[in-house]
Formats: sequence, C-alpha cells, structure tokens
Amino acid sequence: MKNKITDVFFDLDHTLWDFDRNSALAFQRVFNTHKIEIPVVDFMKVYEPINFAYWKEYREERVTKEVLRRGRLQDTFSKLNLAYELEIIDLLSDGYIEELPGNNHLFDGAIDLLEYLKNKYSLHIITNGFAEVQNIKMERSKLAPYFKTVTSSEEVGVKKPNPIVFHTALEKTNAKPETSIMIGDTFEADILGAESVGMDTIFYNYRNEVIPTTYKAVDTLLEIKKYL
Repeated sequence: MKNKITDVFFDLDHTLWDFDRNSALAFQRVFNTHKIEIPVVDFMKVYEPINFAYWKEYREERVTKEVLRRGRLQDTFSKLNLAYELEIIDLLSDGYIEELPGNNHLFDGAIDLLEYLKNKYSLHIITNGFAEVQNIKMERSKLAPYFKTVTSSEEVGVKKPNPIVFHTALEKTNAKPETSIMIGDTFEADILGAESVGMDTIFYNYRNEVIPTTYKAVDTLLEIKKYL
C-alpha cells in the first residue's frame, strides 16, 4: 500500500485535535463566566455521549446546526436535573464556540506522525466541524502548515459520509481515490464514507469500538506509520 498512496486525508476533531480535552477546558471557562455551579467533570460525562448522538443526527441531516448546539446542552442539563432559560442556553452555546479554540491539545503522536508523513505524501483535512472554528483550531494548534487543503462539510453543503464531500476533497487536490487514504475516528462518516468513493482507509479506534476485522484500525496515531 505504501507505494501506491499519494494523498493522505485526515479528519480533524477526535483524530488529530483532542476534542474532548479541549472541549472540557472551554466549558470550564464558559461556566466560570456565567456562574454555572456544576463540576465540569460531571457535566462532561453526561455531555459527551449526548453530543456524539447529536452529531450523528446532524450528519444525517435530521437536526440543524442550531438544534445541535441548543439540544446537546438542554439534554445534558436535563439529565443533571438542571434547567435554564433558552436565552442562557444560547449564551452558553455561543460562548462555548468562541472558547473552543482557546486550547489546542493534540492527541499523542500527532505532530510526530505529520512530520513523518509530510515529505512522503500530500496531506489534507476533511471535516464535518463548523467552518468558523476549524481554521482557527488548525492555526493555533500549529497543524495548518502540514496540510495543503481543508474541505469542510459546510462549504460543500452536505456532511460525511455523503460521497459528495469526498469527491469535492479529491477534486480540490487532483487526487485519485485509488491513490488516496482517509484516516478518521468515526467509522460510519470517515471510513464507510471514504470507502464508498474508492478510497483506502485507516480507522483511528481510540474508543475501542468493535468493527469488522477486514478494516485497518489503530489504537494510537503512531501505529499509522506501519501502513504508510
């Protein structure tokens, strides 16, 4: 495989950029600002699976961006037996989006892996994340210089796993699917989506999900070196 690949496409959130860690730090600042008296560690335990479920619905066009941003907070607070007016929910939601790029921790091995890959392949990002914060994240985390292109679902108008997202990314780079590989943490969106257009894939399985053994999977980023 090493000989045929020319272009390597990465997901950003939960793959290179440590979303959960950075998210908790952002919520801590927002809660401090708005005097929300709940330990962030307790909040995050409830919030993370709710957020994951909302993103699945968002990818499937079953909820809007606004519903995602409001609903994930409302549902989390509800499970914690708390309730806030919609005005407060919107303030918290907006504050969180503003604060999210304030910390930019990467997963272990991210920069080492990109240093290893940068002279061997053209590197690219394909993300379902909100366009207004993705570029800021990449600049502040020092990821931007490694990547030739960034394709976001918002610019395309549909979300991974829709094949249009992958076709758009390939067209941007003049890359062929048969010489391209997608690396991401969401099996449905990243792996099945890329596979549907003929790209090779590596699943970053840091959540220890059970997937078919026919797919390449790694538990740490540096394990990707054995495939590329």
